[in-house]
Amino acid sequence: MMTLEEFKKKQTNKCRLLGLDLGSKRIGVSISDEKQSIATPFKTILKTNTNDLIDKLKEIINEYDIKGIIIGNPINMDGSLGRSAQSVNDVSSNISNKIDIPICLWDERLSTVGAFNISSQLDVNVSKREKNIDQSAAAFILQGALDFLNN
Repeated sequence: MMTLEEFKKKQTNKCRLLGLDLGSKRIGVSISDEKQSIATPFKTILKTNTNDLIDKLKEIINEYDIKGIIIGNPINMDGSLGRSAQSVNDVSSNISNKIDIPICLWDERLSTVGAFNISSQLDVNVSKREKNIDQSAAAFILQGALDFLNN
């Protein structure tokens, strides 16, 4: 897995990026605009197995001309890596082995909380918020990485 600095060097202007929030049951997906300034919640994929996930990601990558993937890395609040981070690293490695575009992990601490709080400020009802929380968390992750890349 590459660092965000290495990832930035491989990016060209005018290309979309994909953001992923890899949960144990659901995968949140977000897409950036071509200028890489805004991340938009896209969809939630129910997790069955890694090969099925990779096939679905390949479809999105081809359809939307995606040139890079940012994956949320669930680091513990104290900076240590727990079981969730190990699981994300394993899935990320599998994705990286089968999809030939730059992929990088981004610290996702508080992304789900942040996504939930933003949607509550937008006056989205609770059932809709919970239904879309994974793709909103993916957008929160991708937006954080975009903001870093654009500075």
